Amino acid sequence: MSAGRDAERVEQLMSSFAAAGPLVQNRVEELVSLVVELHGAGLERLLEIADESGALTDGVLDRIADDEQVSALLLLHGLHPDDVHTRIERALDRVRPYMGSHGGDVSLVEVDGGLVRLRMLGNCQGCPSSNATLELAVEGAVRAAAPEIEDIECDATAEEEPGPALISSESLFSRVRADQGGDEAAGRSEPASTWQTLDLDDLAPGTVRAMTVGGAGVVVCRVGTDTYAYRDRCARCRQGLEGAGLQRIVGSPSGGVAMVCPHCRAHFDVRRAGAEVAEADTHLEPLPLLDDGGLWEIALPREVPA
Repeated sequence: MSAGRDAERVEQLMSSFAAAGPLVQNRVEELVSLVVELHGAGLERLLEIADESGALTDGVLDRIADDEQVSALLLLHGLHPDDVHTRIERALDRVRPYMGSHGGDVSLVEVDGGLVRLRMLGNCQGCPSSNATLELAVEGAVRAAAPEIEDIECDATAEEEPGPALISSESLFSRVRADQGGDEAAGRSEPASTWQTLDLDDLAPGTVRAMTVGGAGVVVCRVGTDTYAYRDRCARCRQGLEGAGLQRIVGSPSGGVAMVCPHCRAHFDVRRAGAEVAEADTHLEPLPLLDDGGLWEIALPREVPA
């Protein structure tokens, strides 16, 4: 099991003890707390020994910070070598290549206690489908890197940037604010998306591949060095895209490439978040796809079976 699945299983088991009554639940919670404290103290002493012996070099600390499982463990015990500002900057660096593929960027304005304020830059070339998928990418990356944060906001000064705002603050983080409203009644709400890994090492440039990821149909294509992912469903005829091909968009000044539905022959611009070439109001449903040092991760919205 992965660290994420292990954590989810722990939460499920803890919740199940509530049915046994408050006495059992309190004792289980105390037991878990003592075990966590014991492991945290041992881990802290291990780092102290490594530091005293000169083995805890900057290179080792960087490897620790970049390792997903070790990083999560250190965050749990308050021992992570990077502060929250550095962790969020690293998370945004992971998201930037994906956002760049949609004509946008993001910068960190400030971290004020439990509030993270971001500035959205650029534009998505007028494609409305990018809002939701960029929301998943930014929110997921930031919350994974800094689970202690309470809220995320888009700085209003982003409106001063040239061109239309990439995502309005209401659109970008409406799901985040909805989650905060549910915390009082039932603890932290389910995240807006679930991240799944997939193997794309053998996906050749100029090819399209349909696959099932976490129970959801996904279609992935590679154009040059850029890789894009969408729900496996044509926005025009609503059929699957297995067997789709890629074609150059005639007259496109930016070298646009279209994914062509094998059923209705509709053309969708893969560089413009799947907007249909003939009718821009129709578009595929893009999904965040991030390359984490050769390990590809895709975000599936919670409403997609996973």
